[in-house]
Amino acid sequence: MNAARVFRTILTLGTLSASFLQQTMAGPAAYGICQAGCAAVVVACYAAGGFVFGTVTAGAATPAIILGCNSAYGTCQGACWAALIAPTP
Repeated sequence: MNAARVFRTILTLGTLSASFLQQTMAGPAAYGICQAGCAAVVVACYAAGGFVFGTVTAGAATPAIILGCNSAYGTCQGACWAALIAPTP
């Protein structure tokens, strides 16, 4: 299963589950704050390794620190979806 199909499936399931709720108060502001936090952390992670975020292309010779930063960034962004659909007061 390719990544685009997995993403569409997750997005569809999330949309359907939200449509069954009587009242949904999603947290788009919390989602944006979470994404900004993820970006700040990945920039700091790259800087700690002596690189600049956005300038390194992935390949066979990619340093381990960059692969670790990218993995953590993806995990952080995935966790931000919870902030988007979580009820907020």
